[in-house]
Amino acid sequence: MYSLLLVIIYIAFISLGLPDSLLGSGWPEMRLSLGVPLSYAGIVSMIIAGGTIVSSLLSDRLTRKLGAGLVTAVSVAMTAAALFGFSVSRSFWLVCLFAVPYGLGAGAVDAALNNYVALHYASRHMSWLHCFWGVGASISPYIMGYGLTRGLGWSSGYRTVFIIQIILSVVLFASLSLWKKRENGDSGGRNDAAPMGLSRIIRVKGVVYVLVAFFCYCAMETTAGLWASSYLVIARGISSETAARYASLFYLGITCGRFISGFAANKAGDKGMIRIGIGVILIGMTAVLIPFKADWPSLYGLVIIGLGCAPVYPSIIHSTPSNFGADKSQAIIGVQMASAYLGSTLAPPLFGLIANHIDMGLFPVYMLVFTALMLVMTEKLNRTFKLAPVTPHIINRNNDRGDKPGDGVTQRHGKD
Repeated sequence: MYSLLLVIIYIAFISLGLPDSLLGSGWPEMRLSLGVPLSYAGIVSMIIAGGTIVSSLLSDRLTRKLGAGLVTAVSVAMTAAALFGFSVSRSFWLVCLFAVPYGLGAGAVDAALNNYVALHYASRHMSWLHCFWGVGASISPYIMGYGLTRGLGWSSGYRTVFIIQIILSVVLFASLSLWKKRENGDSGGRNDAAPMGLSRIIRVKGVVYVLVAFFCYCAMETTAGLWASSYLVIARGISSETAARYASLFYLGITCGRFISGFAANKAGDKGMIRIGIGVILIGMTAVLIPFKADWPSLYGLVIIGLGCAPVYPSIIHSTPSNFGADKSQAIIGVQMASAYLGSTLAPPLFGLIANHIDMGLFPVYMLVFTALMLVMTEKLNRTFKLAPVTPHIINRNNDRGDKPGDGVTQRHGKD
């Protein structure tokens, strides 16, 4: 039963990544058939981001009432319905309308699944699961490309992913008994305690540090993904083809890095993996920042940054129950997700303004600011819980966890 549920969760993480690349890969054709400017993709993206932020903030209330399994199943079904809506939309306002349930479903399932895995599975699984998210995000452009090259139109890409999501949704509803058995055996499942409001969450010791760290990480990652190619072409004079190839390797570095990180995560612990990741990011940024005459340091620097990014996101999430307690983890992870989406939404367009009005060459400096602040916040977080008193409480989990003490095994019962 344990293994079967884990397989289902892995498939669910692939499903999480599938819709994320569809808008970008299909928009050049979508905007022509919808009759709107290229820039209108930003409107759709902002609506989706707004939905994810709202549902992430509500995830604690929903999960306490319904349980992680049902929230995941309903959220995937909602996302599937939104994708079908995209596939039949023939006007821009309809796309915007269906972007609302798209974002709401994505945010809820993201927060619920991440907390569930942080509570019930080893640190290595968190890394590998986020690697599988990258697999899903990498597959969807090929699905969209297949539909476009076969003359089936952009709607076929959305329709194909809709069918995959519907199948997964059926599997998730069929597996609800497995989720309930797992949740009923420990304190991390559904419970009747009052959900935590945002103001109460913010007052929990150390939460502000982790929220700023998460904001900075996602701001840096999405800025790198969006503007790396433009920086290489405009600021470094590298050909568009070479720039595009190495910019894509940034995401490949994240995906491969998470697979590799899984083998070291249990031994190094969450805090160790975060420090290693940030250290590798800084090495990559140094290569991009220093104005070498040769092009290869900047090109390979981006790949190194991607490898460094790999363990940071999953390790911050996985350490949440250890730092703040299983009773608070769903609420805090929901707010972490909202902070992450906020960083992903605001930071890339802000750099676009900087590049347009000041200098594209500030790209590595801009990313370095976020990385330095992330390092400061994560170290402040580590110091906070190093000094705080800890009351060990072993959560009922499968022996597969194999975590280091203090990295996802104990709950901290400090004052709010």
